Amino acid sequence: MYNNITILNENGICTITINREAKLNALNIETLQEIKAAVTAANSDTQVGGIIITGAGPKAFAAGADISEFAGFNVKQGTKMSADGHEVMNTIERSAKPVVAAVNGFALGGGCELAMACHLRIASENAKFGQPEVNLGVPPGYGGTQRLIQLIGKSRGLELLLTGDAIGANVALEYGLVNEVVPLEDLLPRCAELLNKLASKSPSALTKVIKCVNDYYQDGLDGMKTEIEEFGHAFGTKDFKEGTSAFLNKRKAAFER
Repeated sequence: MYNNITILNENGICTITINREAKLNALNIETLQEIKAAVTAANSDTQVGGIIITGAGPKAFAAGADISEFAGFNVKQGTKMSADGHEVMNTIERSAKPVVAAVNGFALGGGCELAMACHLRIASENAKFGQPEVNLGVPPGYGGTQRLIQLIGKSRGLELLLTGDAIGANVALEYGLVNEVVPLEDLLPRCAELLNKLASKSPSALTKVIKCVNDYYQDGLDGMKTEIEEFGHAFGTKDFKEGTSAFLNKRKAAFER
């Protein structure tokens, strides 16, 4: 079904692996569309509670876009490439189910943008993050100028965007770009552990939290208004009835997917 990614559905977790190890998992246009399709499919699968996105091999999560593919593009083609890339990243960011980036090795350019579109980021000790697009004569095109400053602040974000410098995993943790740094061999197990923890929570509440947070950053939307609406809607869900009943009866909630 897919040429550039592999899918593993196991224990309620869908693991999407970019499978272009020889190319350091560079994100060509086809790969991005496959990631979008896989995330969309996982959101429609009632057996899936969470999603992991990672790269094949120990060297790279995704070492940027595939430069050979767009080196000859004109303005119209470049604009479409960016717009399509934004659509992919927005699909991930707006996923109703939690998406964790398991960042193994290089996450540069489009790879860094892909990681930032995920809800949470766990990095291996050998991870490297950067937006080196200025070295190619372009700014980031898949949301990097926006998400990086949201995550680490304007000053630090601008420094990385303007210099094109890369930072290691521990600096990324210090900056707030990643949630946690673990040894490479512990990366996928730790991501699965985190998603298993989230699986014990209300699925509808998790979806509402993601929507409220995203709406804060969305032009033309009021995140506070969204929170009021989503909080109210929650009172009509089975999860609310189960969660409150479990709390009052001093038992563990058993939410349905």
